[in-house]
Amino acid sequence: MSELPSVKIPQRPAGRFSLNRVSPDGSLLRMVLVRLFYGVLVVLAVSVLIFAGVQLLPGNAATAILGQSATPDAIRELNLQLGLDKPAASRYLSWLSGVLHGDFGTSFSTREAISGPLFTRLGNTLFLAGCTAAIAVPLALIIGFISVRYHGSVIDTFLNAITRATVALPEFFSGYLLILIFAITLAWAPSNSSISPDMPLAAKLAAISLPCATLVLAILGHMSNMTRAALIAAQSSAYVDTALLKGLSPSRILWRHVLPNAIGPIINVVAINLAYLMVGVVIVENVFVYPGLGQYMVDSISKRDIPVMQDCALLLAGIYILLNLLADVMALVANPRLRHNR
Repeated sequence: MSELPSVKIPQRPAGRFSLNRVSPDGSLLRMVLVRLFYGVLVVLAVSVLIFAGVQLLPGNAATAILGQSATPDAIRELNLQLGLDKPAASRYLSWLSGVLHGDFGTSFSTREAISGPLFTRLGNTLFLAGCTAAIAVPLALIIGFISVRYHGSVIDTFLNAITRATVALPEFFSGYLLILIFAITLAWAPSNSSISPDMPLAAKLAAISLPCATLVLAILGHMSNMTRAALIAAQSSAYVDTALLKGLSPSRILWRHVLPNAIGPIINVVAINLAYLMVGVVIVENVFVYPGLGQYMVDSISKRDIPVMQDCALLLAGIYILLNLLADVMALVANPRLRHNR
């Protein structure tokens, strides 16, 4: 019997990409760096929009400072002092260059450096947002876990109705509602959430109780509903049926097998809601007169303090973009399938 001719199977070149292979760590690092680069571009684009939006606001800063009875000569002189007589492009580049060098400019109303009160207010905002996240994130995960464990039952229906109701409530409405109930009617908490650096931690926590509860209601519903959806999607996999046939309890399957496979979408949802928290805090701080970055920006708008408006808006936008970028990177780390080139 003659031998069959040997067939030489062509080998794939070493450098060619395979769709069945997960990108190595170098590729992951490259993806992260690309996203960081795009994040910087987005921040620059947002800075242009912020500057243009502030310039389009009605009124004049010099008129707001001097009053309606100011003479044209006085207004012209103040515009020269504030540098408002320069072209818009020159003022934008001067502001952006100062921010990149850590110089946030001088306030028009107080004639003092903005960096001191800006970072003090930022610390207050981060303190409020951190306390909110410490309560809302574990509570949302627990609610989502219980809803999936008792999926379709009365408990699931009740929790789903409560969380959807919190999503429908605007922050200013729930804030005023909490003030009416807990500050005015029951007198359990202060309606004015003013804090100072020398206050004890317990006093600070008591002062921010109502704005913290308002922000928890603002993000709790969305986080718990998305956690529930991610767990239900993972629970429909074939390995869950196999685990049930092996005799594992539903709670053990949900905790040991379903949750690890749904952790990627859950992390992404948590990070996006924390980014939204930095936007919603502006309204809540204004409702409760909380000395944070949002209240600082609202006060500067009423005073037509252009440098403060620009710095606060850019800082809030930068934090929002950074948290969204963090959510994207964490999704890449948690789900290797996203690292494939498409």
